[in-house]
Amino acid sequence: MDYIKYRFQNQKDNEILLAFLSEFPFNTFQEQEDSLDAFISNADYYSSLDEELEELKSRYPFTFQKETIEYQNWNKIWESNFQVIKVGDYCGIRADFHDPLPNFKHEIIINPKMAFGTGHHATTFMMIQSMESLDYQDTKCLDYGCGTGVLAILAAKEGSKDIDAVDIEEASYENTLENCTRNDIHAVNTYCGTIEAVNSKEYDIILANINRNVILDSFPQLAKMLKPKGKLLISGFIAEDEQVVLAKATQNDFKMLKKLEKNNWLCITLERF
Repeated sequence: MDYIKYRFQNQKDNEILLAFLSEFPFNTFQEQEDSLDAFISNADYYSSLDEELEELKSRYPFTFQKETIEYQNWNKIWESNFQVIKVGDYCGIRADFHDPLPNFKHEIIINPKMAFGTGHHATTFMMIQSMESLDYQDTKCLDYGCGTGVLAILAAKEGSKDIDAVDIEEASYENTLENCTRNDIHAVNTYCGTIEAVNSKEYDIILANINRNVILDSFPQLAKMLKPKGKLLISGFIAEDEQVVLAKATQNDFKMLKKLEKNNWLCITLERF
């Protein structure tokens, strides 16, 4: 499958632009020194996308160009640029062509392909940081918007015996299956679809690294799916959105336990009343 690459350039912060662009159906992003690349599959592309981007420019100035690239070429780009991620001494993430990482509590091996959530981005990095303080023994977990499956895999390595991972993107679904196999993880049930694919379950921990609008819209359903005193980790939104996110969380019986910030992105740990 071919992909369309949009190269965005702006005079301000790429992290802010990325927050706006995350509301669009781009499959993944790659930050360059002086630009931001966003990729969308031909299957997901729609004719009014450029018009919607032009409208966004009235709120946040930028310019963009686009070109078609081949899917296989993109995989090679990922492999050539993928660097080892180190989250303290808690979790090391590498590709299968890197040397082993012996000095971490957990080592995760992934082949990201066209899926989001490798640990390079601030949101995934903070989610992993926040996960370190939770107790996973004999828990049921949900990785909502699983991307590469790295958070679900980490939950399994921490002792969770029953994990659901769901993503609306076919590439993420397939990549999560592959990465679970690569890490010899058998406790993850992977679904392609919306949150409705798994909404009959009751969870102890929910991990939701998605974006602002999806999190806001999903709060009522997440509250129903999470046990009392259960933990909800959310990320994918910027610092300017903190108050609106926390207000919605409070309306749905959540209280904040911890907050992390990195490159203007937030990760918040919530507990259900």
